[in-house]
Amino acid sequence: MKQGIFTIAENSALTSNVFRMKLVGDVSDITTSGQFINIKLDGLYLRRPISVFDRDDDSVTVIYKVVGHGTEQMSTMKVGEKLDVLTGLGNGYDTSLCKEHAVLLGGGVGVPPLYMLAKTLINEGKKVSVVLGFNTKEEIFCEEDFKALGADVKVTTVDGSYGIKGFVTDALPESYDHFFTCGPEPMLKAVYRATDTSGQMSFEERMGCGFGACMGCSCKTLTGYKRICKDGPVMLKEEILWED
Repeated sequence: MKQGIFTIAENSALTSNVFRMKLVGDVSDITTSGQFINIKLDGLYLRRPISVFDRDDDSVTVIYKVVGHGTEQMSTMKVGEKLDVLTGLGNGYDTSLCKEHAVLLGGGVGVPPLYMLAKTLINEGKKVSVVLGFNTKEEIFCEEDFKALGADVKVTTVDGSYGIKGFVTDALPESYDHFFTCGPEPMLKAVYRATDTSGQMSFEERMGCGFGACMGCSCKTLTGYKRICKDGPVMLKEEILWED
């Protein structure tokens, strides 16, 4: 984990309430897809954890949804403004567990961390199928980004206004050897039940510190309680214990 000052190079709207922000700074601690950064905002006590969409040699790109005071404040920030950012948080996805064909399932703001993952898998010579789930056509983002990588992309909408009507589990390919997913807990539970292979699930959770000190984001697993921010956010399907 590193703390640094980053400069905003882009902050643009993708939908009515989803934004893409590019931050220039030291990204050397961001080593794998599925990690997140933690942004300090003026006047707010807790940092805001945002998953990494992509990174290059000197910048990191995140995609965030305006859901409260912190993300609303972020949406009004201008190019050139500075942010205090913690980088290299979380454990990320392990692509070595997929041998040939991966299916990536993302719901809403669970979509962004799958982009860097798709790039990595494709660079490793693996086949990648992507299923993106949204409520309506108006909420869709990043479909073309995944297609540009060469992934096979399907989009589902709950109301049927675009793509396949239903949920991400309604668009699973017939065969694959490993799945990766990120999204709200009801979606993760549905993916857990609908898949018959091993897989990795990235959890969305409210976090206090973001690096394992406060224990505020713990969840129950087969090997005891784990912290989503430190031991996760990515966990193996086989270790998860769902509490109904």
